[in-house]
Amino acid sequence: MNPRFRFSSRPSSSHWIVALGVALLSPRAHADNPLVQHIYTADPAPIVYDDTVFLYTSHDEDVTVDNFFTMNDWLLFTSKDMVNWTDHGVVLSYKSFSWAKGKAWAPDAIERDGRYYMYVPVSDSIGVAVADTPYGPFEDALGKPLLSNYQYIDPSVFIDDDGQAYLYFGNPRLWYVKLNEDMISYSGSVQQIPNTTQSFGTRNGNADRPTLYEEGPWFYKRNDIYYMVFAAGPLPEPLAYSTSPGPTGPWTFGGIIMQSTNGHAFTNHPGVIDYKDRSYLFYHTQEAPGGGGYKRSVAVEEFKYGADGSIPLIQKTKAGPEPADNLNPFERVEAETIAWGVGIEVNSNGRGGRAVTHIENGDSIKVKSVDFRTGATNFTAAVASAGSGGTIELRLDSAMGPVIGTCEVPPTGGWETWQEVSCDITGATEVHDLFFLYKGGQGSLFNIDYWEFTPKDPLPPTGTGGMSADGGAPSVGGGDSGGAPSAAGGAAASAGGAPGASGGAAPGAGGATPSSGGAPSGAGGAAAAVGGAVAAGGMGPEEEVDPASGCSCSSVGRSPSSGLSSGLLVGLLLLVARGRRRLS
Repeated sequence: MNPRFRFSSRPSSSHWIVALGVALLSPRAHADNPLVQHIYTADPAPIVYDDTVFLYTSHDEDVTVDNFFTMNDWLLFTSKDMVNWTDHGVVLSYKSFSWAKGKAWAPDAIERDGRYYMYVPVSDSIGVAVADTPYGPFEDALGKPLLSNYQYIDPSVFIDDDGQAYLYFGNPRLWYVKLNEDMISYSGSVQQIPNTTQSFGTRNGNADRPTLYEEGPWFYKRNDIYYMVFAAGPLPEPLAYSTSPGPTGPWTFGGIIMQSTNGHAFTNHPGVIDYKDRSYLFYHTQEAPGGGGYKRSVAVEEFKYGADGSIPLIQKTKAGPEPADNLNPFERVEAETIAWGVGIEVNSNGRGGRAVTHIENGDSIKVKSVDFRTGATNFTAAVASAGSGGTIELRLDSAMGPVIGTCEVPPTGGWETWQEVSCDITGATEVHDLFFLYKGGQGSLFNIDYWEFTPKDPLPPTGTGGMSADGGAPSVGGGDSGGAPSAAGGAAASAGGAPGASGGAAPGAGGATPSSGGAPSGAGGAAAAVGGAVAAGGMGPEEEVDPASGCSCSSVGRSPSSGLSSGLLVGLLLLVARGRRRLS
């Protein structure tokens, strides 16, 4: 198989069991932030193409080298409902740039004239890559850096209504260039935006950095107002914004829009979009199991602009946004379309696509807001197993909800020997969250490529299906999984390679920090321990934070009414005692 995206230094088995235990105890499923749980993501760059949100992210490796940001490639996730996200894997690696040696930091992307461009900070420079579809794979467009300076990080690209394109970037100062129509060259010289307190707010106690601007600019235009949202200083970074009547200023500071609170990393990075008549702020935290300042996770919140275009103070939540649409289960849905997953891995498969792989007993996936309409009669999934096989148990609304079907998965003779299995479905109507509970013996049980329900009544498709993790762009084609080949078959899917070596100096030194910041604060670095696992256990209840200890503590699900049987408690204790480990 291709290199697998997995936690090679996974959170302990007990962390996952605690998270699953909270899920089982809870009568409802609340938490869905961070929006990706099976791999560490940071520096969100959300873009809307063809009624789909494309979320490009940087990737914190699960093994941190030299206690610094270890980042080698960029990932893609897509959604049509803002709650279920399909993993498309690596779309670009620093190894795609022959001149680069690492430091794959915060990206941005844009479409122009049917081509797709990614701008990425890498090896103390900004590179530009191009692809024929937003799914990639992206390739180096120049064979050299577009811009070179260790302070030139975190590019944000924008095309104004008159067709002029701009690229903004920088830490601790903010610069821009005017891109040419080809999007891979620029005219004139690099321009520095005046770093005044009127433009970007006042920072106290640092003469070298008099304003709040730190890094991570995110530039966009909305209703004739130009916005610059950015990561502010000092560490740990809040988010702030400024506005302007034009793309180059003058800028007026608008205020802080997200405070750095419990669960935030010592860095942050914004991304803002409007989608289906709603507004969203993307950012990152350290709240995935085992997370920390160098192992971050992208999250998202919905918000509303003021009548004057102002951005309010936005609170970080465990719940995340409400669905912007329902998911249609009566069309093929990629198995790697996930609202919340416990213990899962997503990897490239041998059919040019991606799959949920190496499923073990007790792993689970939640898919949110599934519209069964008048009913479903059958469930089908494409599976492969070189192990003992197992079962897929389907439940509604929680991990303890009503069972609507159970599918047996037999050994198929290999991890890439695929066959479809089916089972009858009863009791599934209208809109519900759908839980996949995977059960079986020891070790890896089976892989799943995709799934689909059969409707009780013939109905035209509505809502959203899972985006094909294999690319989905018909102009590219692909293997049995449909769509374009995954990035692992194009641009190098480097999970290894050279570590993200040390970047700019910490803020006190006056140099550029990486897109992820300078020296970690107390909020970063260390793993999130058991409390973090519970907080990330997205199938669990809303949680209360003890301000004295920082513990996220559940206040729900401890009464007998939770429906958790004594046998299930014993099973959980046995799983903790066994301390199961993933295969390498």
